[in-house]
Amino acid sequence: MLKKNNPQILFFILLNLFFTLNSFSQKSIYAGIEIGRRAIKVSVIDVNNIRKADYKILSFWTERIPFADHIAANNALPQEDINRASVIVSDQLKKIRAEYKILEENIFIVAAPVFQSARNIDALKNKISSLTSKELDVLDVSEEAKTLVKGAIPPVDFANAFLLDIGAQTTKGGYIDELKDNKLEFIPLELDFGTMTLTDAVQKTVLNPSQANDMSTYQEKSFDFNSVLRKKVKDLLDKNPLLLKKDKMYLSGGAVWAFSTLYFNENVKDHYIAFTLQDVIDYDAVLKNNFGKFTALAKTNSEAARVLNTYDQKYLISANNILVSCLEGIPNLETKKIYFVKEGQVTWLISYIADRSKKVNTNF
Repeated sequence: MLKKNNPQILFFILLNLFFTLNSFSQKSIYAGIEIGRRAIKVSVIDVNNIRKADYKILSFWTERIPFADHIAANNALPQEDINRASVIVSDQLKKIRAEYKILEENIFIVAAPVFQSARNIDALKNKISSLTSKELDVLDVSEEAKTLVKGAIPPVDFANAFLLDIGAQTTKGGYIDELKDNKLEFIPLELDFGTMTLTDAVQKTVLNPSQANDMSTYQEKSFDFNSVLRKKVKDLLDKNPLLLKKDKMYLSGGAVWAFSTLYFNENVKDHYIAFTLQDVIDYDAVLKNNFGKFTALAKTNSEAARVLNTYDQKYLISANNILVSCLEGIPNLETKKIYFVKEGQVTWLISYIADRSKKVNTNF
């Protein structure tokens, strides 16, 4: 009787093993839907080792919508934005659930801090909840830098590194200080210049209207303004002497993405790209004196084209001036390791996963 049923028993054993392995693999897969300032982004990742930030991006999708502009105009979200965002989130969530069979506790939906200023944010939250049975979490502006740090720096490096994210409005980031009894303290960093705000500040120093669009004049004024920028960086470092003891520096944001894409000109698959100050200086020389090299590159390289569609030459110069100033301001930089956080679009998702991992201390 046992021999007769052996094939059936073997089949059920294998079937049970398949579902067990499948269930186990699902536990390592996470998905996040982010309603950002100007786009909705969807990420699906498979995490191998959260402490080392070892993960594989299975899927990434984005759709651009200028939410921040609409909120700024009326301190509220237009009904059209609420409807559109809710439908997109619902549709993408259905797709994620169907394709990846992800555990519900591994799916997160968040909105950028700018949504806190929308007086009707509850309408968006309620709409998404009714369509998806998931809660929308709006990031707190005071927690934004901490979320960046937890998601961008591998947890294994928490005690020995700091992060700067060069954004459009500001440069923000932070580091973690180890206290007694395994306690950690998060120290935020902020430089009140970003790519756009620095460009605007330099442009205001061009007093002759006929020179407003003259690149040589802009470069001259930009060079003069570097003294202001360097003082800002020095003040930041003077207020945070512990930074100088860190051996690793992680950088993220559009400025570093532009540099890495145009300078290295290759599809680097690593999450973290190592570079030196000399790399940035060499890139700076091409950026200011031979910009045609990059416009030519954009004709054959889609990622380079995306950089130039995002930033014109003035913005790229401002972005790199911030990057150079931050690097040059750090004493003994040659003894430190510098990394570009390539997958910046998933840092908040990594942060959420780290917060829920028993292997990472994120209580800071």
